[in-house]
Amino acid sequence: MESNNKQQSLQLELPQDVAQGEYANFAIITHSSSDFIIDFARVLPGVPKAQVKSRVILAPEHAKRLLAALQENIMRYENEFGTIRIPNQPAVPIAPFDLNKGEA
Repeated sequence: MESNNKQQSLQLELPQDVAQGEYANFAIITHSSSDFIIDFARVLPGVPKAQVKSRVILAPEHAKRLLAALQENIMRYENEFGTIRIPNQPAVPIAPFDLNKGEA
């Protein structure tokens, strides 16, 4: 009997219009019992209205995987480039949560 422990490879297609990306400096996260919704917006100085540029809807399991992947990547970034400072907030090192590692 053969074991199915081989990792499957996944090919990603990155369309040209998506590859350009969208700049966002504000995010709003909401959730229901079945979904997490992240709206990414751009806030401009002197403009009272922020425009949502992208909405991502995730299952709770994928939201938790995204949290773990972001946390791991922020720790790697800070190890290489130094602590990310957020103005008007004390610098607090990010302690790893007890999450299963995953990719979002």
